[in-house]
Amino acid sequence: MEDIEIKQENDSIIETKPKIEQEEDHVDIDKISSLKALGPFIAARENSKNTVYLSDVPAICKDQPCMLGVDEAGRGPVLGPMVYGISYCPLNSKEALVELGCADSKQLTEEKRDIIFNDMNTLEYANSCIGWAVEIISPNVISNSMYRRSKCSLNEVSMDSAMGLIQRAIDAGVNIAEVYVDTVGPPEKYQEKLLKRFPNFKITVAKKADSTYPIVSAASICAKVTRDHALKVWQFPEGLVIKDNAFGSGYPGDPVTKRFLTENIDLVFGFPRLVRFSWSTAENALADKAYEMEFDEPDTEKPKYAGTKLTKFFKGTTKTGEVKREECRFFKQCHLDNVTDF
Repeated sequence: MEDIEIKQENDSIIETKPKIEQEEDHVDIDKISSLKALGPFIAARENSKNTVYLSDVPAICKDQPCMLGVDEAGRGPVLGPMVYGISYCPLNSKEALVELGCADSKQLTEEKRDIIFNDMNTLEYANSCIGWAVEIISPNVISNSMYRRSKCSLNEVSMDSAMGLIQRAIDAGVNIAEVYVDTVGPPEKYQEKLLKRFPNFKITVAKKADSTYPIVSAASICAKVTRDHALKVWQFPEGLVIKDNAFGSGYPGDPVTKRFLTENIDLVFGFPRLVRFSWSTAENALADKAYEMEFDEPDTEKPKYAGTKLTKFFKGTTKTGEVKREECRFFKQCHLDNVTDF
């Protein structure tokens, strides 16, 4: 029950409620300092473009040699972004990762991943020695990359993002010594590519690295939490209103996702930006319902006759300056001659 203070002034009784001081609930949309700040940061960005965020680099990570882990979230879904994440800490700070609870992120519940992400950013023992970064790769960018004339596969998009984040950590001053990566494709080829780009690091690329190396688990948690919240705050520029963004997990086998795809097709323009229209699931849904479209292919064959080249009129001059040009075909066919003398 709320306490009420009673005062008597000039024979009148006045009821006054106690003042409760409340700070304004202000969230900085340019900095992710906790789980609470993650959603507003993402919502303030254009979701048709990629977004990169780097946490503050702990001072110790600039002075001491560090390990860095790389992993992704959302590679398979037909909906939403794919997120690449990195996490790093000094080689002798592994116990901080264990204390946070960094383990195979696929074995952790969404609630537990959120708690670890929040602790990583708010608890001093963690944020004083652990840094992280993510790249939110827009579904629009993924589809355009895979559909453009010089195609860029999802593996290439993934590797470019991973190497880009490592380079950003280097540029920010992180003293990287070892890199651990959850593989995309054959581990040997990926490792060779990374060593070629970063020859001074000890690099390990392995399958299921997030269940083997805690630093990769931390990167995976950052990526998964970021993707989850990117979907929660997704804004449809097409004007769609989906209550609680209830479009399912995004995986092709999810019945809620399938229903979203079939119910939200524009018969001419296809799907909203949330959908990776280069996925076969999306292509099949379009083939069943949308109008068929035909586009004229550019004429790549060389025309049989394109007329006389302009440069031809500047040819045929002799050393003495006399101009000898081939007679115009029209004049020949009509048996006409140039007349200069009358």
